[in-house]
Amino acid sequence: MKANYSKLFYQNYGNCACLENDSIRMIVTLDLGPRIISFSTRNGKNILFEDVDREFCELNKGYGTWYAYGGHRLWKAPEVMPETYCPDHGKVECSFSDGILTVQPKPTPFGKQFSLEIEMSEQNSVRIVNRITNLSDQPQRFAPWSITSLSGGGTEIIPMCRAKTGFLPNRVMSIWSYTDVNDERFRMTNTYAALRHDVHADHPFKVGFNVTDGYAVYFANGQMFRKSVTPHRDVRYPDFCCNFETYTNQHFIECETLGEERDYAPGESAVIEETWEITDTDMTPEQFIATLAE
Repeated sequence: MKANYSKLFYQNYGNCACLENDSIRMIVTLDLGPRIISFSTRNGKNILFEDVDREFCELNKGYGTWYAYGGHRLWKAPEVMPETYCPDHGKVECSFSDGILTVQPKPTPFGKQFSLEIEMSEQNSVRIVNRITNLSDQPQRFAPWSITSLSGGGTEIIPMCRAKTGFLPNRVMSIWSYTDVNDERFRMTNTYAALRHDVHADHPFKVGFNVTDGYAVYFANGQMFRKSVTPHRDVRYPDFCCNFETYTNQHFIECETLGEERDYAPGESAVIEETWEITDTDMTPEQFIATLAE
């Protein structure tokens, strides 16, 4: 049995596609973006951040205003102006076939085609293929960048690499210029890093890692969200070789995964394939952390 597919009008995001089964529900925008704008258990709250008031935007001279909108989006790394902040507020092509929802905006002025392929299982998981295709007639150097904005009030847990590498290092950590390593929202041990959302924080925080376990989890509103990828060895990642990054401000937390940074030939695609899972849970972040130490 495949997931049920329908269309609906969602808040001020306009027309959207909806995938749902007996356990979970996901909503994807069709009048803008695209954004995966809602993901929850059937009885739970949206685990994703919604920028209903359009607070987060960037004026992009010559191209217009880019809006974050919230939810999940696909970007290319590294982050540069004007390409990164090219507005994506047009209508999105949508198709649903053999249980797979494909959403695709029009090509960017920079010779790239973005798309998402979404397939929901019968249980609590969704497979998401984030794809950027080079449409130009020249090689382009970039990395795919999957950014999932999560609702506030929760705690994110990121397993640290524990491989025994002898004389060689086993962990990478990248720190941004505005990041305070003594930030009270952040905690790091040899086993995990934890980032807590704080609505009263007056400054952002961002950090990146090489996450060899390939996943991070987020606890909020009685739900546990898990975002998983397959990490690759001997692959160059952006930002001093981080395949995972996280960012927070007073409104949300971002759970970000990155793909290989290299030259992509004309017609070639850069892909990040992820699995999202969400469940109702009574487990606390501290109880989950205890399982990592076992």
